[in-house]
Amino acid sequence: MSRFSGTAAVRENPGAFQPHPSSDQTDRSDRSDRSDRLRFGHTWPLSAVAVMALAFSACRGSVSTLPPVHIWHGMEWQPKYHDQGESRFFADGRAMRPLVPGTVAHGFLDEDTVFYRGMENGQYVAELPLAKVESALRVDSLAAVMQRGRQRFNIYCAPCHDTTGNAQGLVVQHGYPTPLNLSSQDPLGAPDGKLFGYITDGIRNMPPYGPEIPVADRWAIVAWVRVIQRSQHATVADVPAAERGHILPEESP
Repeated sequence: MSRFSGTAAVRENPGAFQPHPSSDQTDRSDRSDRSDRLRFGHTWPLSAVAVMALAFSACRGSVSTLPPVHIWHGMEWQPKYHDQGESRFFADGRAMRPLVPGTVAHGFLDEDTVFYRGMENGQYVAELPLAKVESALRVDSLAAVMQRGRQRFNIYCAPCHDTTGNAQGLVVQHGYPTPLNLSSQDPLGAPDGKLFGYITDGIRNMPPYGPEIPVADRWAIVAWVRVIQRSQHATVADVPAAERGHILPEESP
């Protein structure tokens, strides 16, 4: 064989005459392939997260009439009724249901009819429940209850009844209908429970003050009304003997 015949053979079939790679070259090639795959496997999730973060950051502060994008809906899209909404489930078509008859809110049972209504066995109580009123007002004497009643009376009652109870308060002087004179015979002879009922539920032109004045304050007002009545119908016998010398003589008309 000539030296040129081998060259021609190589030209015709180059792969047959390539040297076989060594084992070291094979290991290096395998490690390189695995490294490329690992790099690609770790890179594409990070790239996806970066793209998503860029997309969401681009939406911040933008104005759109479209509804917002919700990735996690949570309980925001649950089926529910809104206030004053419509319901096809109930016959009256209302989603908001009326209270069951006899329903009482927690803490508002008010079983003590004497304290909360001024009545016992269907009758007005003759005297205010002093111990319960003192406990509710956190005081320890009738004088403190009266002082509280004076404050509440001057706020809620004096505009019509005047501070003396003579029904000539400021609003009456400007045309409001004349209320009941607290020193007249009707309230003077009424039991304490009835006066409490007047304050709570109102009477004639007087509106009810039950929703505005707490129960204990209403009883305190009753106690002060009794002070006003006593002051308008007092006699010398009501004045302690040690104080009678300080009584001024009545002025002649």
